[in-house]
Amino acid sequence: MEDLSSNNESGCLLSHFLEKISKRKRGDYMALTGIQIFKLLPKTNCGECKYPTCLAFAMALAAGKAELDACPHVTPAARGQLSEASAPPIRQVVIGTGDYEVKIGGETVLFRHEKTFFNKPGFAILIMDSMDDGEVNKRFSKLAQFQYERVGLTLRPELVALKETGNKERFIELVKKACNEPYSIILMSYDPSIMKEALEISKGKKPLIYAATIDNHEAFGALAKDYACPLAVKGEGLEEVASLVEKLNGMGLKDLVIDTSTRAIKEGFQEQIIIRRAALMGKYKPFGFPTIVFPSEMTDNPMKETLIASCFVAKYAGIIVMSDFEGESIFPLLLQRLNIYTDPQRPMTTQEGIYPINNPDEKSPVLVTCNFSLTYFIVSGEIENSRIPSWLCVMDTEGLSVMTAWAAGKFVGDAVGAFIKKCGITDKVQHKKVIIPGYAAAILGDLEEELPEWEILVGPREAAHIPAYLRMQKS
Repeated sequence: MEDLSSNNESGCLLSHFLEKISKRKRGDYMALTGIQIFKLLPKTNCGECKYPTCLAFAMALAAGKAELDACPHVTPAARGQLSEASAPPIRQVVIGTGDYEVKIGGETVLFRHEKTFFNKPGFAILIMDSMDDGEVNKRFSKLAQFQYERVGLTLRPELVALKETGNKERFIELVKKACNEPYSIILMSYDPSIMKEALEISKGKKPLIYAATIDNHEAFGALAKDYACPLAVKGEGLEEVASLVEKLNGMGLKDLVIDTSTRAIKEGFQEQIIIRRAALMGKYKPFGFPTIVFPSEMTDNPMKETLIASCFVAKYAGIIVMSDFEGESIFPLLLQRLNIYTDPQRPMTTQEGIYPINNPDEKSPVLVTCNFSLTYFIVSGEIENSRIPSWLCVMDTEGLSVMTAWAAGKFVGDAVGAFIKKCGITDKVQHKKVIIPGYAAAILGDLEEELPEWEILVGPREAAHIPAYLRMQKS
């Protein structure tokens, strides 16, 4: 798909909107500059914040690239003045509690390669009061069913969106059922009395209230304050959303989620970019909140809905509400989310140590590899598939793959030998044989010198050949 963030049309829309809001005193919403922040800092240049000078730290704060807590010497008075200025330009909002708590917002950059994206979007499945018990139970079960282990993480959707369409009693039943489940909740109703009853039941789950509109925002704002729950703001377009956010901010509400009501793909995608740019580049506070989108309302085609959702995973939704979940739709979306919301400057790693696979004993083979997560999970998976009890020794190579670590001098003979000696594998096996990756065959000589009493075996170059290799060694 064409990247609308760099598209001229999107840029023109942003310029047009910023021109409009400038007439509404956009400057009132500008954060403190680096120099203004510097004047409030202790000016000790102690370096404890990891920046060489207080001025450098102030500039990082102004750019949203540092946290005020990094400075141990800032005075309480200055901290009060700086806390808002040093907060992320997009507020972090927390929905739910416990294991399924969802954090959205808190972002500081337009593109993940500039720094990283922090809080991944939450996926919600839609459950309506018009659905029968069978369908409702089926949808709740999908949240438990579609959970996947990958690179040491559990990938899963987190939310149920309960929608009231006129059947109050049925809606309240759904709320009660959802409160007995671990998942986070979105309550969808425009009726303040129904929402109040639902909140009285679910307040302990800290649900997202959806949604405050131009007609009900005062009542819904009061409910959000009374029950200390985040509130979605639904306006007809960007300007109405901004106006509603200002009114709700005036009521003291800070934990807001934005919905512009747009259900056309192109316009919705453009608005997500405009909101993010206005918050980060224009410092426009009414847009300094995460967003919620509804691919479920943009198409009746399940495959197209998945493609639309994938666009909003990339840019820049906080919550994505789907009409339904299927394995072939939610799994690729969870993978995409993992890829985008992984720090590109920090490799994923597995903890150094000894990993028993298939219940090994003192006679089982010993293999060694690096701690790059993808390498570990591929290698361990192939060992598991072989059904040969084995010990896998994972060495810390700072998240580098075998070849890269070897080239960088982190997976070389003396280092691997030292690791084998200290890791404790000698306490677990009676033999002294170790299998090294085929791609690291070049370390064989040095490793034999480092471990003169050990027999060093060179394993296959490709992980897919590990099962056959282990069976051959066993025979």
